[in-house]
Amino acid sequence: MGASFSGDDDVIADINITPFVDIILVVLIIFMVTATTIVKEQIEVSLPDAATAEPASESTSLGLTLTSSGGLLLDGEEVDVPSLVERLKAAKAAGDVVCLISADKAVAHGRVVWLIDLIRSQGIGKFALNVDKAEMVPPDPASLGEGRAALP
Repeated sequence: MGASFSGDDDVIADINITPFVDIILVVLIIFMVTATTIVKEQIEVSLPDAATAEPASESTSLGLTLTSSGGLLLDGEEVDVPSLVERLKAAKAAGDVVCLISADKAVAHGRVVWLIDLIRSQGIGKFALNVDKAEMVPPDPASLGEGRAALP
């Protein structure tokens, strides 16, 4: 396949892949360095696990987040209750809407129920609780408190 001759006028028929590897490594390093700036900023919320989690539907959705510090976010932006009510009314007037509720594990159950009640009071009957999908059902958090043994 390749030709090689002896003497001063040798024909180089072998493929030298060293420059190609050098270029690919430089491109890889560039991607690794810039990947940290490309990553989308997100709010740190520790979602509970659920083995029966399902993906959300494709209808119009509003993302509501309750943070562990007590903040209320609508689609990633901090919002107060009166402006949230106005946005919920506007979304309901525009058509069918689903609210995706994400709450940190540390948020009190009553606060999540309050948010669900607020959503339903605006005529929005469809909502979903956002959880991290687990491979198995985790132990009951109530049974793992201090001085209590885990249930089988």
